[in-house]
Formats: sequence, C-alpha cells, structure tokens
Amino acid sequence: MSGNISHHVFRVRTLYKKILQLHRVLPPELKALGDQYVKDEFRRHKSISLQEAQNFLQEWENYAMMLWQQANQHAQNATNQPHFGAHLSEEKLNALRDEQLGQLQELMQEATKPKRQFDILDDGDHRH
Repeated sequence: MSGNISHHVFRVRTLYKKILQLHRVLPPELKALGDQYVKDEFRRHKSISLQEAQNFLQEWENYAMMLWQQANQHAQNATNQPHFGAHLSEEKLNALRDEQLGQLQELMQEATKPKRQFDILDDGDHRH
C-alpha cells in the first residue's frame, strides 16, 4: 500500500509542477490567477476519496495537455493573439456540484475583469 501512496504523491506533485510550468506561457494576469487557482484546488483536494482523486487528476491532466497544445500552437503562430482555454461541454457543466459552479462563476468573474492599471514609481519619484 505504501508504494501506491508514494506513486500517487509523486503523480500529484509532478502534475502540479507541470501545470505551474505551463502557466509561464500565459499572459501575466492569467498566470497569476491560474497559479493561485491551481494552488487552492490542489490544497482543497488533499483529503478526497480515491475515486475523486482519480477524477481530479484526470481533469487536471486533460487541462495540462490542452494548455501544452495551445502553447505550442501559439509558439508556431507567434503573430496571432494567443488563445488559451476551452468551453466546457454541457455534460461537464451539468456534472458540477453547486460549490463547483460557484467557484467557476468566481473564476470567470476574476478572469474577465478589465486589466488593472497601476503606476510603477522609481524610488526617487514621488506623487504629490
């Protein structure tokens, strides 16, 4: 049993690192949002059943594969505006629990906020 657990932990850590690495190709705002979301989701799912863990990992592996493919497409067509993400199928959307739908709604709202504008001041610059 210990071997299965250590293999599972290795799989989770490898996937987690792979996703964070893939996020490096995202625009800065999406990278920050994506990194935080991944960290929260992996932390939130530390103590789930084996079946839930398998489903969780499969979905994140699908996400990683999709992001890898989109990053490669963008690298080959660097002149085009990058396109990341995908629409959820009605089947997947209907399979979500209320809590998950709430999280998805929050994520969508955060991802579609206008870019925040801010000034970066040198140490010698002061606003009056």
